[in-house]
Amino acid sequence: MTTTPNVSARLAVLIDADNTSPKYASVLLQELAQYGVATVRRAYGDWTTPQLGGWKAQLNQHAIAPEQQFAYTTGKNSTDSALIIDAMDLLYGGSVDAFALVSSDSDFTRLATRLRESGKTVYGLGLRKTPQSLVAACDTFIYLELLNESPADDEPDEPQSGPVDDHVEAAAPPGPNLHSLLTRAVNKKSDDDGWAHLSAIGSYLRAANSSFDPRLYGFPKLVSLVQAQPFLTTKGSGSGVLVSLKGKASAKKAAAKKAPAKKAQASG
Repeated sequence: MTTTPNVSARLAVLIDADNTSPKYASVLLQELAQYGVATVRRAYGDWTTPQLGGWKAQLNQHAIAPEQQFAYTTGKNSTDSALIIDAMDLLYGGSVDAFALVSSDSDFTRLATRLRESGKTVYGLGLRKTPQSLVAACDTFIYLELLNESPADDEPDEPQSGPVDDHVEAAAPPGPNLHSLLTRAVNKKSDDDGWAHLSAIGSYLRAANSSFDPRLYGFPKLVSLVQAQPFLTTKGSGSGVLVSLKGKASAKKAAAKKAPAKKAQASG
């Protein structure tokens, strides 16, 4: 499913504080600003425990409402059910256009799928170890590490202690082959002349892989990623950038020039 950001869309940002470090609070809200307005901002966890102490300053700074959920059972993330119930209430209330689920927990996979089934856009934000099931269930998935390239040394990537999540994988899944992915995108979106609009390529890449992000490959923007590939060629600038496989566009152009000559010879 291809999503076109609507900066006026009303977003519900629901944060699983038990599985998300507070150091990402500012950058994740900045990232989501390009997709809409965060009219609902909630963070879920047991705020009576010291493990979430780092979140308290972020709650005040960013007007994030803390949603209390006591940990009734040791070793289980009891915030899941509270977040899911609130998400469904917001869905049926009709007050938001899209959801941003901030968690690396695969338990939210079905929630993301259900929200999309109801026509809502779902943005996922989590760590690189997020299970592929949750990544694929979102329209767009953003890895938090890409938003915070130089975290402070004294800040952990995750809360140091708290509920153990058995559903989170220990290692990040391998990314897609960039050469294959870009080649397929250009072939699918190119016109008869062999050129494809960069915007169309970007839409295809996001639809084909919800976690695709130029920052995964060390580039801030798609255009700089494409221009750095030796097997691609570009022309134009700004919103009019066109992309082609190197040699393919010129070959098609040459073939087109020969065709009229053959036709004229045959008619003579």
